[in-house]
Amino acid sequence: MALGLFRVCLVVVTAIINHPLLFPRENATVPENEEEIIHKMQAHQEKLQLEQLRLEEEVALLAAEKEALEQVAAEGQQQHDSRTAWDLWSTLCMILFLVIEVWRQDHQEGPSPECLGGDEDELPGLEGAPLRGFTLPNKATLDHFYERCIRGATADAARTREFVEGFVDDLLEALRSLCSRDKDMELEDFVGVDSMYENWQVDKPLLCRLFVPFIPPEPYRFYPELWCSRRSVPLNRQGYGQIRVGQADDGTLGCICGKTKLGEDMLCLLHGKNSSVQPSSEVEDLLCASGSPYLDTMQVMKWFQVALTRAWHRIAHKYEFDLAFGQLDTPGSLKIKFRSGKFMPFTLIPAIQCDDSDLYFVSHILREPSGGTPASSTDWLLSFAVYERHFLRTTSKALPEGACHLSCLQIASFLLSKQSRLTGPSGLSNYHLKTALLHLLLSRRATDWKAGQLDARLQELLRFLEKSLLEKKLHHFFIGNRKAPETMGLPEAVRRAEPLNLFGHFVLQRNLYRKTVDSFYEMLKNAPALISEYSLHIPLDHVSLPQKAVVL
Repeated sequence: MALGLFRVCLVVVTAIINHPLLFPRENATVPENEEEIIHKMQAHQEKLQLEQLRLEEEVALLAAEKEALEQVAAEGQQQHDSRTAWDLWSTLCMILFLVIEVWRQDHQEGPSPECLGGDEDELPGLEGAPLRGFTLPNKATLDHFYERCIRGATADAARTREFVEGFVDDLLEALRSLCSRDKDMELEDFVGVDSMYENWQVDKPLLCRLFVPFIPPEPYRFYPELWCSRRSVPLNRQGYGQIRVGQADDGTLGCICGKTKLGEDMLCLLHGKNSSVQPSSEVEDLLCASGSPYLDTMQVMKWFQVALTRAWHRIAHKYEFDLAFGQLDTPGSLKIKFRSGKFMPFTLIPAIQCDDSDLYFVSHILREPSGGTPASSTDWLLSFAVYERHFLRTTSKALPEGACHLSCLQIASFLLSKQSRLTGPSGLSNYHLKTALLHLLLSRRATDWKAGQLDARLQELLRFLEKSLLEKKLHHFFIGNRKAPETMGLPEAVRRAEPLNLFGHFVLQRNLYRKTVDSFYEMLKNAPALISEYSLHIPLDHVSLPQKAVVL
Protein backbone atom coordinates (compact mmCIF):
# COMPACT_ATOMS: atom_id res chain seq x y z
CA MET A 1 0.00 0.00 0.00
CA ALA A 2 2.69 2.37 1.03
CA LEU A 3 4.84 1.45 -1.97
CA GLY A 4 1.96 2.18 -4.32
CA LEU A 5 1.30 5.51 -2.71
CA PHE A 6 5.00 6.49 -3.16
CA ARG A 7 4.92 5.68 -6.83
CA VAL A 8 1.79 7.77 -7.40
CA CYS A 9 3.40 10.74 -5.68
CA LEU A 10 6.58 10.35 -7.74
CA VAL A 11 4.58 10.42 -11.00
CA VAL A 12 2.68 13.53 -9.96
CA VAL A 13 5.85 15.41 -9.01
CA THR A 14 7.48 14.51 -12.28
CA ALA A 15 4.53 15.70 -14.26
CA ILE A 16 4.41 18.97 -12.44
CA ILE A 17 8.12 19.64 -12.97
CA ASN A 18 8.02 18.91 -16.65
CA HIS A 19 4.93 20.94 -17.29
CA PRO A 20 5.67 23.82 -19.72
CA LEU A 21 3.51 26.29 -17.94
CA LEU A 22 5.24 25.83 -14.65
CA PHE A 23 8.86 26.32 -15.96
CA PRO A 24 8.96 28.22 -19.29
CA ARG A 25 11.94 27.57 -21.58
CA GLU A 26 13.79 30.93 -21.34
CA ASN A 27 17.11 29.63 -22.69
CA ALA A 28 15.62 28.27 -25.81
CA THR A 29 17.95 30.64 -27.85
CA VAL A 30 21.15 29.39 -26.29
CA PRO A 31 21.95 27.05 -29.12
CA GLU A 32 21.77 30.06 -31.50
CA ASN A 33 24.21 32.33 -29.49
CA GLU A 34 26.55 29.57 -28.39
CA GLU A 35 28.56 29.45 -31.61
CA GLU A 36 29.19 33.20 -31.58
CA ILE A 37 30.30 33.08 -28.00
CA ILE A 38 32.56 30.17 -28.78
CA HIS A 39 34.13 32.06 -31.68
CA LYS A 40 34.71 35.08 -29.48
CA MET A 41 36.19 32.95 -26.76
CA GLN A 42 38.49 31.27 -29.31
CA ALA A 43 39.60 34.65 -30.69
CA HIS A 44 40.21 35.94 -27.18
CA GLN A 45 42.09 32.78 -26.37
CA GLU A 46 44.26 33.27 -29.46
CA LYS A 47 45.00 36.85 -28.43
CA LEU A 48 45.90 35.66 -24.97
CA GLN A 49 48.21 33.04 -26.48
CA LEU A 50 49.87 35.62 -28.74
CA GLU A 51 50.28 37.99 -25.80
CA GLN A 52 51.70 35.14 -23.78
CA LEU A 53 54.20 34.33 -26.53
CA ARG A 54 55.21 38.00 -26.80
CA LEU A 55 55.67 38.22 -23.06
CA GLU A 56 57.68 35.02 -23.06
CA GLU A 57 59.94 36.42 -25.84
CA GLU A 58 60.44 39.68 -23.95
CA VAL A 59 61.22 37.77 -20.78
CA ALA A 60 63.70 35.59 -22.68
CA LEU A 61 65.29 38.68 -24.28
CA LEU A 62 65.58 40.40 -20.91
CA ALA A 63 67.08 37.25 -19.45
CA ALA A 64 69.62 37.05 -22.30
CA GLU A 65 70.57 40.72 -21.88
CA LYS A 66 70.93 40.25 -18.17
CA GLU A 67 73.10 37.19 -18.71
CA ALA A 68 75.26 39.08 -21.25
CA LEU A 69 75.68 42.00 -18.88
CA GLU A 70 76.62 39.65 -16.09
CA GLN A 71 79.14 37.92 -18.39
CA VAL A 72 80.68 41.24 -19.49
CA ALA A 73 80.88 42.37 -15.91
CA ALA A 74 82.50 39.08 -14.95
CA GLU A 75 85.05 39.36 -17.79
CA GLY A 76 85.79 42.98 -16.91
CA GLN A 77 86.32 42.03 -13.31
CA GLN A 78 88.54 39.16 -14.39
CA GLN A 79 90.59 41.42 -16.67
CA HIS A 80 90.84 44.01 -13.95
CA ASP A 81 92.01 41.37 -11.52
CA SER A 82 94.53 39.98 -14.03
CA ARG A 83 95.76 43.48 -14.92
CA THR A 84 96.13 44.33 -11.27
CA ALA A 85 98.00 41.09 -10.72
CA TRP A 86 100.23 41.76 -13.79
CA ASP A 87 100.97 45.33 -12.68
CA LEU A 88 101.82 44.06 -9.24
CA TRP A 89 104.06 41.36 -10.70
CA SER A 90 105.78 43.89 -13.02
CA THR A 91 106.35 46.23 -10.11
CA LEU A 92 107.83 43.44 -8.01
CA CYS A 93 110.08 42.36 -10.91
CA MET A 94 111.26 45.93 -11.45
CA ILE A 95 112.02 46.34 -7.75
CA LEU A 96 113.89 43.04 -7.74
CA PHE A 97 115.84 44.05 -10.87
CA LEU A 98 116.80 47.39 -9.32
CA VAL A 99 117.92 45.68 -6.10
CA ILE A 100 120.05 43.21 -8.08
CA GLU A 101 121.50 46.03 -10.23
CA VAL A 102 122.37 48.11 -7.17
CA TRP A 103 124.00 45.08 -5.57
CA ARG A 104 125.94 44.36 -8.77
CA GLN A 105 127.13 47.96 -9.03
CA ASP A 106 128.24 47.92 -5.40
CA HIS A 107 130.12 44.65 -5.70
CA GLN A 108 131.44 44.84 -9.27
CA GLU A 109 131.95 48.45 -10.22
CA GLY A 110 134.09 49.03 -7.18
CA PRO A 111 136.99 46.95 -8.52
CA SER A 112 136.27 47.87 -12.13
CA PRO A 113 139.21 49.43 -13.95
CA GLU A 114 136.99 51.74 -15.96
CA CYS A 115 137.65 55.44 -15.84
CA LEU A 116 134.42 56.48 -14.14
CA GLY A 117 133.43 53.33 -12.31
CA GLY A 118 136.40 53.37 -9.98
CA ASP A 119 139.82 54.81 -9.34
CA GLU A 120 142.11 54.11 -12.25
CA ASP A 121 145.15 54.84 -10.10
CA GLU A 122 144.94 51.43 -8.44
CA LEU A 123 143.11 49.01 -10.77
CA PRO A 124 142.14 46.58 -7.98
CA GLY A 125 141.01 43.13 -8.98
CA LEU A 126 143.45 42.71 -11.88
CA GLU A 127 146.60 41.56 -10.15
CA GLY A 128 145.37 38.11 -9.19
CA ALA A 129 142.78 37.56 -11.92
CA PRO A 130 143.61 34.32 -13.73
CA LEU A 131 143.53 33.87 -17.48
CA ARG A 132 141.88 30.61 -18.44
CA GLY A 133 144.27 28.45 -20.43
CA PHE A 134 147.00 31.07 -20.86
CA THR A 135 150.62 30.81 -19.88
CA LEU A 136 153.21 33.13 -21.39
CA PRO A 137 156.53 31.72 -22.57
CA ASN A 138 159.58 32.72 -20.62
CA LYS A 139 160.91 36.25 -20.94
CA ALA A 140 163.78 35.26 -23.24
CA THR A 141 161.42 33.57 -25.73
CA LEU A 142 159.04 36.53 -25.63
CA ASP A 143 161.84 39.04 -26.27
CA HIS A 144 163.24 36.92 -29.09
CA PHE A 145 159.79 36.65 -30.65
CA TYR A 146 159.28 40.41 -30.53
CA GLU A 147 162.68 41.22 -32.05
CA ARG A 148 162.44 38.75 -34.91
CA CYS A 149 158.74 38.70 -35.77
CA ILE A 150 157.44 42.16 -34.95
CA ARG A 151 160.26 44.67 -34.91
CA GLY A 152 161.84 43.18 -38.02
CA ALA A 153 158.52 43.07 -39.89
CA THR A 154 157.84 46.77 -39.31
CA ALA A 155 161.32 48.07 -40.11
CA ASP A 156 160.12 49.59 -43.40
CA ALA A 157 157.28 51.58 -41.81
CA ALA A 158 159.05 54.95 -42.06
CA ARG A 159 159.91 54.52 -45.77
CA THR A 160 156.39 53.33 -46.52
CA ARG A 161 154.88 56.39 -44.85
CA GLU A 162 157.22 58.70 -46.72
CA PHE A 163 156.41 57.15 -50.10
CA VAL A 164 152.62 57.13 -49.56
CA GLU A 165 152.56 60.68 -48.24
CA GLY A 166 154.48 61.97 -51.25
CA PHE A 167 152.15 60.26 -53.69
CA VAL A 168 148.97 61.35 -51.84
CA ASP A 169 150.20 64.93 -51.75
CA ASP A 170 150.59 64.88 -55.54
CA LEU A 171 147.21 63.18 -56.00
CA LEU A 172 145.36 65.72 -53.86
CA GLU A 173 147.08 68.59 -55.61
CA ALA A 174 145.83 67.26 -58.94
CA LEU A 175 142.36 66.91 -57.46
CA ARG A 176 142.41 70.54 -56.29
CA SER A 177 143.35 71.70 -59.74
CA LEU A 178 140.28 70.01 -61.18
CA CYS A 179 137.86 71.51 -58.66
CA SER A 180 136.12 74.84 -58.96
CA ARG A 181 136.51 77.04 -55.91
CA ASP A 182 133.00 78.41 -56.38
CA LYS A 183 131.15 75.11 -56.69
CA ASP A 184 133.28 72.18 -55.52
CA MET A 185 134.51 71.11 -52.10
CA GLU A 186 137.87 72.45 -51.00
CA LEU A 187 140.36 69.82 -49.82
CA GLU A 188 142.74 70.52 -46.97
CA ASP A 189 146.04 68.81 -46.04
CA PHE A 190 145.80 65.15 -45.07
CA VAL A 191 146.26 63.90 -41.49
CA GLY A 192 147.90 60.54 -40.73
CA VAL A 193 146.10 58.38 -38.16
CA ASP A 194 145.97 54.90 -36.59
CA SER A 195 148.66 52.28 -36.10
CA MET A 196 151.13 53.37 -38.81
CA TYR A 197 151.39 56.83 -37.24
CA GLU A 198 151.28 55.51 -33.68
CA ASN A 199 154.17 53.07 -34.33
CA TRP A 200 152.41 49.80 -33.47
CA GLN A 201 151.52 48.45 -36.92
CA VAL A 202 151.93 44.66 -37.06
CA ASP A 203 150.06 43.17 -40.00
CA LYS A 204 151.57 43.07 -43.43
CA PRO A 205 151.29 44.69 -45.84
CA LEU A 206 151.79 47.93 -43.98
CA LEU A 207 148.70 50.12 -44.32
CA CYS A 208 148.61 53.93 -44.10
CA ARG A 209 145.32 55.61 -43.19
CA LEU A 210 144.97 59.28 -43.98
CA PHE A 211 142.16 61.70 -43.16
CA VAL A 212 141.41 64.16 -45.97
CA PRO A 213 139.43 67.07 -44.46
CA PHE A 214 137.21 69.07 -46.80
CA ILE A 215 135.10 72.20 -46.46
CA PRO A 216 132.27 73.55 -48.63
CA PRO A 217 132.65 76.55 -50.92
CA GLU A 218 131.44 79.95 -49.87
CA PRO A 219 128.87 80.98 -48.79
CA TYR A 220 128.28 77.53 -47.26
CA ARG A 221 129.67 75.98 -44.12
CA PHE A 222 129.25 72.83 -42.05
CA TYR A 223 127.44 72.88 -38.72
CA PRO A 224 128.33 69.71 -36.72
CA GLU A 225 125.78 68.36 -34.26
CA LEU A 226 127.10 65.90 -31.65
CA TRP A 227 124.90 63.13 -30.29
CA CYS A 228 125.61 64.26 -26.72
CA SER A 229 124.10 67.69 -27.41
CA ARG A 230 120.63 66.11 -27.37
CA ARG A 231 118.69 64.96 -24.35
CA SER A 232 117.76 61.46 -25.46
CA VAL A 233 119.69 59.53 -28.09
CA PRO A 234 119.21 55.85 -29.07
CA LEU A 235 122.03 53.49 -28.22
CA ASN A 236 122.86 52.89 -31.88
CA ARG A 237 123.50 56.63 -32.40
CA GLN A 238 125.83 57.21 -29.45
CA GLY A 239 129.24 58.20 -30.74
CA TYR A 240 127.78 59.58 -33.95
CA GLY A 241 126.77 63.01 -35.12
CA GLN A 242 125.17 64.82 -38.00
CA ILE A 243 126.48 67.63 -40.20
CA ARG A 244 124.07 70.27 -41.36
CA VAL A 245 124.92 72.20 -44.51
CA GLY A 246 123.91 75.84 -44.34
CA GLN A 247 124.91 79.29 -45.41
CA ALA A 248 127.46 81.14 -43.35
CA ASP A 249 126.69 84.42 -41.63
CA ASP A 250 127.12 87.58 -43.63
CA GLY A 251 130.12 88.55 -41.54
CA THR A 252 132.04 85.53 -42.70
CA LEU A 253 131.89 86.39 -46.38
CA GLY A 254 134.68 88.95 -46.11
CA CYS A 255 132.79 91.78 -47.87
CA ILE A 256 130.76 94.54 -46.21
CA CYS A 257 128.75 95.57 -49.27
CA GLY A 258 125.97 93.22 -48.35
CA LYS A 259 125.51 94.52 -44.80
CA THR A 260 126.38 98.20 -45.23
CA LYS A 261 124.38 100.73 -47.20
CA LEU A 262 126.74 102.27 -49.73
CA GLY A 263 126.28 105.76 -51.09
CA GLU A 264 125.17 106.40 -54.65
CA ASP A 265 128.69 107.44 -55.63
CA MET A 266 130.33 104.33 -54.10
CA LEU A 267 130.86 101.01 -55.86
CA CYS A 268 132.07 97.67 -54.47
CA LEU A 269 135.13 96.50 -56.40
CA LEU A 270 134.32 92.81 -55.67
CA HIS A 271 130.67 92.89 -56.64
CA GLY A 272 129.22 95.08 -59.31
CA LYS A 273 126.27 97.40 -58.90
CA ASN A 274 123.77 94.84 -60.12
CA SER A 275 125.60 91.72 -58.97
CA SER A 276 125.29 89.98 -55.65
CA VAL A 277 126.40 86.73 -54.12
CA GLN A 278 123.75 84.19 -55.03
CA PRO A 279 124.27 80.89 -53.25
CA SER A 280 123.84 77.78 -55.35
CA SER A 281 121.93 74.68 -54.32
CA GLU A 282 124.35 72.33 -56.11
CA VAL A 283 126.18 71.42 -52.90
CA GLU A 284 122.98 70.39 -51.16
CA ASP A 285 121.75 68.50 -54.21
CA LEU A 286 125.07 66.69 -54.59
CA LEU A 287 126.08 65.68 -51.08
CA CYS A 288 123.00 65.99 -48.84
CA ALA A 289 120.35 63.37 -48.26
CA SER A 290 117.17 63.72 -50.27
CA GLY A 291 114.92 66.35 -48.75
CA SER A 292 117.32 66.93 -45.86
CA PRO A 293 119.91 69.62 -45.05
CA TYR A 294 122.23 67.02 -43.50
CA LEU A 295 125.31 65.68 -45.25
CA ASP A 296 124.94 62.14 -46.55
CA THR A 297 127.84 59.72 -46.05
CA MET A 298 127.07 57.68 -49.15
CA GLN A 299 126.85 60.76 -51.35
CA VAL A 300 130.17 62.03 -50.03
CA MET A 301 131.89 58.69 -50.63
CA LYS A 302 130.58 58.55 -54.22
CA TRP A 303 131.78 62.09 -54.86
CA PHE A 304 135.17 61.29 -53.33
CA GLN A 305 135.59 58.16 -55.44
CA VAL A 306 134.83 59.99 -58.67
CA ALA A 307 137.17 62.85 -57.70
CA LEU A 308 140.05 60.46 -56.97
CA THR A 309 139.56 58.71 -60.30
CA ARG A 310 139.70 62.01 -62.19
CA ALA A 311 142.80 63.13 -60.29
CA TRP A 312 144.66 59.88 -60.99
CA HIS A 313 143.91 60.05 -64.70
CA ARG A 314 145.48 63.48 -64.72
CA ILE A 315 148.83 62.41 -63.20
CA ALA A 316 149.01 58.72 -64.21
CA HIS A 317 151.53 59.46 -67.00
CA LYS A 318 154.14 60.55 -64.43
CA TYR A 319 154.30 57.20 -62.61
CA GLU A 320 155.41 53.71 -63.54
CA PHE A 321 152.75 51.93 -61.51
CA ASP A 322 148.98 51.59 -61.51
CA LEU A 323 146.45 52.76 -58.95
CA ALA A 324 143.44 50.57 -58.17
CA PHE A 325 140.60 50.43 -55.70
CA GLY A 326 141.32 47.73 -53.13
CA GLN A 327 137.82 47.16 -51.71
CA LEU A 328 134.64 47.93 -53.56
CA ASP A 329 132.68 48.61 -50.36
CA THR A 330 135.26 51.20 -49.21
CA PRO A 331 135.79 53.78 -51.97
CA GLY A 332 138.80 55.35 -50.23
CA SER A 333 140.73 52.06 -50.09
CA LEU A 334 143.45 52.21 -52.75
CA LYS A 335 146.39 50.10 -53.89
CA ILE A 336 149.56 51.05 -55.67
CA LYS A 337 150.35 48.14 -58.00
CA PHE A 338 153.95 47.90 -59.15
CA ARG A 339 155.05 46.12 -62.30
CA SER A 340 156.96 43.60 -60.20
CA GLY A 341 153.66 42.32 -58.81
CA LYS A 342 154.04 43.90 -55.38
CA PHE A 343 151.44 46.30 -54.08
CA MET A 344 151.19 48.97 -51.40
CA PRO A 345 147.74 49.63 -49.90
CA PHE A 346 146.60 52.87 -48.28
CA THR A 347 143.29 54.43 -47.36
CA LEU A 348 142.11 57.99 -47.96
CA ILE A 349 139.20 58.89 -45.70
CA PRO A 350 137.12 62.00 -46.38
CA ALA A 351 136.68 63.73 -43.04
CA ILE A 352 135.06 66.84 -41.60
CA GLN A 353 136.69 68.66 -38.73
CA CYS A 354 134.44 69.32 -35.76
CA ASP A 355 134.73 73.08 -35.16
CA ASP A 356 138.29 73.96 -34.08
CA SER A 357 139.03 70.70 -32.27
CA ASP A 358 140.94 67.59 -33.35
CA LEU A 359 137.71 65.62 -33.64
CA TYR A 360 136.79 64.45 -37.11
CA PHE A 361 133.58 63.07 -38.56
CA VAL A 362 134.20 60.10 -40.84
CA SER A 363 132.00 57.66 -42.68
CA HIS A 364 130.71 54.74 -40.61
CA ILE A 365 131.83 52.37 -43.39
CA LEU A 366 135.34 52.45 -41.99
CA ARG A 367 134.92 51.41 -38.39
CA GLU A 368 132.19 51.26 -35.79
CA PRO A 369 133.94 51.08 -32.39
CA SER A 370 130.70 50.82 -30.43
CA GLY A 371 129.56 47.89 -32.52
CA GLY A 372 126.28 49.48 -33.32
CA THR A 373 124.60 50.24 -36.58
CA PRO A 374 123.89 53.86 -37.47
CA ALA A 375 120.27 54.85 -37.85
CA SER A 376 120.66 56.50 -41.27
CA SER A 377 123.20 57.56 -43.88
CA THR A 378 123.29 61.06 -42.37
CA ASP A 379 124.99 59.73 -39.22
CA TRP A 380 128.76 60.31 -39.16
CA LEU A 381 131.13 58.48 -36.84
CA LEU A 382 133.06 60.75 -34.48
CA SER A 383 136.75 59.78 -34.65
CA PHE A 384 139.21 60.45 -31.82
CA ALA A 385 142.17 59.11 -33.83
CA VAL A 386 144.12 62.38 -33.67
CA TYR A 387 143.57 62.69 -29.91
CA GLU A 388 144.67 59.07 -29.45
CA ARG A 389 147.85 59.71 -31.42
CA HIS A 390 148.59 62.83 -29.37
CA PHE A 391 147.99 61.00 -26.09
CA LEU A 392 150.32 58.13 -27.02
CA ARG A 393 152.99 60.55 -28.18
CA THR A 394 152.75 62.67 -25.04
CA THR A 395 152.68 59.66 -22.73
CA SER A 396 155.69 58.07 -24.44
CA LYS A 397 157.79 61.11 -23.61
CA ALA A 398 157.13 60.57 -19.89
CA LEU A 399 157.87 56.83 -19.94
CA PRO A 400 161.31 55.26 -19.49
CA GLU A 401 163.48 54.76 -22.54
CA GLY A 402 162.48 51.67 -24.49
CA ALA A 403 159.11 51.43 -22.71
CA CYS A 404 157.10 48.29 -23.44
CA HIS A 405 153.61 49.79 -23.84
CA LEU A 406 153.60 49.67 -27.65
CA SER A 407 155.26 46.24 -27.60
CA CYS A 408 152.35 44.90 -25.51
CA LEU A 409 149.88 46.32 -27.99
CA GLN A 410 151.78 44.89 -30.96
CA ILE A 411 151.95 41.38 -29.49
CA ALA A 412 148.26 41.41 -28.57
CA SER A 413 147.38 42.69 -32.04
CA PHE A 414 149.54 39.98 -33.62
CA LEU A 415 147.77 37.24 -31.63
CA LEU A 416 144.34 38.64 -32.48
CA SER A 417 145.21 38.85 -36.17
CA LYS A 418 146.34 35.21 -36.30
CA GLN A 419 143.26 34.06 -34.41
CA SER A 420 140.96 36.00 -36.76
CA ARG A 421 142.53 34.28 -39.76
CA LEU A 422 142.04 30.94 -38.04
CA THR A 423 138.43 31.22 -36.82
CA GLY A 424 137.16 34.32 -38.63
CA PRO A 425 136.53 37.82 -37.30
CA SER A 426 134.79 38.30 -33.97
CA GLY A 427 133.52 41.23 -31.92
CA LEU A 428 137.04 42.03 -30.68
CA SER A 429 139.17 44.42 -32.74
CA ASN A 430 142.48 46.26 -32.56
CA TYR A 431 140.58 49.37 -31.49
CA HIS A 432 139.45 47.56 -28.34
CA LEU A 433 143.04 46.50 -27.67
CA LYS A 434 144.23 50.08 -28.00
CA THR A 435 141.43 51.36 -25.77
CA ALA A 436 142.43 48.90 -23.05
CA LEU A 437 146.06 50.02 -23.32
CA LEU A 438 145.07 53.69 -23.01
CA HIS A 439 143.20 52.93 -19.77
CA LEU A 440 146.24 51.10 -18.40
CA LEU A 441 148.59 53.94 -19.39
CA LEU A 442 146.43 56.38 -17.48
CA SER A 443 146.35 54.19 -14.38
CA ARG A 444 149.91 52.89 -14.18
CA ARG A 445 153.02 54.71 -13.06
CA ALA A 446 155.64 55.47 -15.66
CA THR A 447 158.14 53.10 -14.01
CA ASP A 448 155.76 50.17 -14.52
CA TRP A 449 156.37 50.28 -18.26
CA LYS A 450 160.06 49.50 -18.31
CA ALA A 451 161.30 47.18 -21.04
CA GLY A 452 161.98 44.41 -18.54
CA GLN A 453 158.31 44.26 -17.52
CA LEU A 454 156.96 43.33 -20.95
CA ASP A 455 155.57 39.97 -19.82
CA ALA A 456 153.84 41.44 -16.75
CA ARG A 457 152.23 44.29 -18.66
CA LEU A 458 151.12 41.95 -21.47
CA GLN A 459 149.42 39.67 -18.97
CA GLU A 460 147.77 42.67 -17.35
CA LEU A 461 146.49 43.89 -20.73
CA LEU A 462 144.96 40.48 -21.47
CA ARG A 463 143.43 40.30 -17.98
CA PHE A 464 141.90 43.71 -18.53
CA LEU A 465 140.33 42.50 -21.79
CA GLU A 466 139.08 39.31 -20.16
CA LYS A 467 137.43 41.22 -17.33
CA SER A 468 135.87 43.68 -19.78
CA LEU A 469 134.48 40.86 -21.91
CA LEU A 470 133.01 39.03 -18.93
CA GLU A 471 131.37 42.24 -17.68
CA LYS A 472 130.40 43.31 -21.22
CA LYS A 473 131.73 46.74 -20.39
CA LEU A 474 134.62 48.64 -21.96
CA HIS A 475 134.29 52.40 -21.77
CA HIS A 476 135.55 54.66 -24.52
CA PHE A 477 138.76 56.29 -23.38
CA PHE A 478 137.77 59.90 -24.13
CA ILE A 479 133.97 60.08 -24.12
CA GLY A 480 132.82 60.90 -20.60
CA ASN A 481 136.28 60.30 -19.10
CA ARG A 482 136.91 63.24 -16.79
CA LYS A 483 140.25 61.71 -15.79
CA ALA A 484 141.64 62.30 -19.28
CA PRO A 485 144.34 65.00 -19.24
CA GLU A 486 142.92 68.49 -19.67
CA THR A 487 145.92 69.35 -21.82
CA MET A 488 144.39 67.22 -24.58
CA GLY A 489 141.90 70.01 -25.27
CA LEU A 490 138.82 67.82 -25.56
CA PRO A 491 135.53 69.66 -26.12
CA GLU A 492 133.66 70.11 -22.86
CA ALA A 493 130.53 68.47 -24.28
CA VAL A 494 132.51 65.28 -24.90
CA ARG A 495 134.06 65.27 -21.42
CA ARG A 496 130.67 65.71 -19.75
CA ALA A 497 128.87 63.15 -21.90
CA GLU A 498 127.76 59.79 -20.57
CA PRO A 499 130.49 57.13 -20.91
CA LEU A 500 130.18 55.13 -24.11
CA ASN A 501 130.33 51.36 -23.59
CA LEU A 502 132.12 49.79 -26.56
CA PHE A 503 130.89 46.34 -25.48
CA GLY A 504 127.29 47.41 -24.93
CA HIS A 505 126.05 45.68 -28.09
CA PHE A 506 127.05 42.31 -26.62
CA VAL A 507 124.02 42.50 -24.30
CA LEU A 508 121.66 42.01 -27.25
CA GLN A 509 123.92 40.20 -29.72
CA ARG A 510 124.40 37.03 -27.70
CA ASN A 511 125.68 34.88 -30.56
CA LEU A 512 128.37 37.43 -31.38
CA TYR A 513 129.27 37.68 -27.70
CA ARG A 514 129.63 33.91 -27.33
CA LYS A 515 131.77 33.73 -30.47
CA THR A 516 133.95 36.60 -29.24
CA VAL A 517 134.51 35.03 -25.82
CA ASP A 518 135.28 31.62 -27.31
CA SER A 519 137.65 33.15 -29.86
CA PHE A 520 139.39 35.15 -27.12
CA TYR A 521 140.03 32.09 -24.94
CA GLU A 522 141.14 30.06 -27.94
CA MET A 523 143.58 32.87 -28.76
CA LEU A 524 144.98 32.63 -25.24
CA LYS A 525 145.24 28.86 -25.57
CA ASN A 526 147.14 29.06 -28.87
CA ALA A 527 149.35 31.99 -27.84
CA PRO A 528 152.26 30.07 -26.22
CA ALA A 529 152.68 27.67 -29.13
CA LEU A 530 152.28 30.47 -31.67
CA ILE A 531 154.88 32.68 -30.00
CA SER A 532 157.32 29.80 -29.68
CA GLU A 533 156.88 28.76 -33.30
CA TYR A 534 157.29 32.26 -34.73
CA SER A 535 160.28 32.99 -32.54
CA LEU A 536 162.09 30.02 -34.08
CA HIS A 537 160.88 30.19 -37.67
CA ILE A 538 159.20 33.08 -39.45
CA PRO A 539 157.38 32.15 -42.67
CA LEU A 540 158.43 34.11 -45.70
CA ASP A 541 154.87 35.12 -46.52
CA HIS A 542 152.20 34.48 -43.90
CA VAL A 543 149.75 37.04 -45.13
CA SER A 544 146.66 36.29 -47.19
CA LEU A 545 146.57 37.04 -50.88
CA PRO A 546 145.25 40.49 -51.77
CA GLN A 547 141.69 40.87 -52.94
CA LYS A 548 141.01 41.38 -56.59
CA ALA A 549 141.45 45.03 -57.39
CA VAL A 550 139.49 47.22 -59.74
CA VAL A 551 141.79 49.33 -61.90
CA LEU A 552 140.96 53.01 -62.09
